[in-house]
Amino acid sequence: MTTRVIARLDIKGPNLVKGIHLEGLRVLGKPERFARHYYEQGADELLYVDAVASLYGRNNLVEIVEKTAREVFIPLTVGGGLRSVDDIKEILRAGADKVSLNTAAIARPELIAEAARRFGSSTIVVTIEAIRQPDGRYECFTDCGREASGLEALTWAERVVELGAGELVVTSVDREGTGQGFDLDLTRQIADAAPVPVIAHGGAGRASHVAEVVTDAGADAVAVASILHYGSLQALEPHADDYSSEGNTEFMRKGRAFTRIEPADVGGIKAQLRAAGIACRA
Repeated sequence: MTTRVIARLDIKGPNLVKGIHLEGLRVLGKPERFARHYYEQGADELLYVDAVASLYGRNNLVEIVEKTAREVFIPLTVGGGLRSVDDIKEILRAGADKVSLNTAAIARPELIAEAARRFGSSTIVVTIEAIRQPDGRYECFTDCGREASGLEALTWAERVVELGAGELVVTSVDREGTGQGFDLDLTRQIADAAPVPVIAHGGAGRASHVAEVVTDAGADAVAVASILHYGSLQALEPHADDYSSEGNTEFMRKGRAFTRIEPADVGGIKAQLRAAGIACRA
């Protein structure tokens, strides 16, 4: 098995956005441009997430997925606002290869089994957005880390695999966007228990963090955002596009750097993995 490097793109409306702890979203550019850039750098997969879909009860990614699928020829997973088998069918028809479920799956776990039967387990990814509690346990959250579910993360991970999930994305909401590194304990607990691939997400601040979560926590793949996006801002010059009617674009326009993030491209991340003795795709 080779370790996959997955570029995660959080989307609000027509724009790529990035925040901290899945909040405070700042516009970075158009997702299609960044997706093409990461594909050309050698990303193994892309993960698109509609960051506000569950909050507003809809998925807004069909057009963006169609545009991306015409230009990018690596697996594309899409999540956010998928509430039914019909929603999943629509996004797969638009060009997605897999779907990611969280809020709807917690609200109605049977959706996982229904989707796995219809489309196959390899198509169904479940995202676990976890926050560490004062007693040390990890609780699952929905709506991009906004709403507590009362479910313990490890117990939920075991259940969704039984229901037919083919992969798990494990997101530490505490670490997401901070650059402090992955939550190794959270990732390790689920990777040790789950008989399906586990994708670590949330906290990468430099390329060495990616290698660390693989060697020390057993992740099968890693989804990264900040270290890729912040490094791509200058190369792509997204500020040249028209964002006159958009939201928080100050970060993008001023080209600021986030001091806890050491930008890296996909090639640099894979070089770090190989240096640590971890097999990855060229």
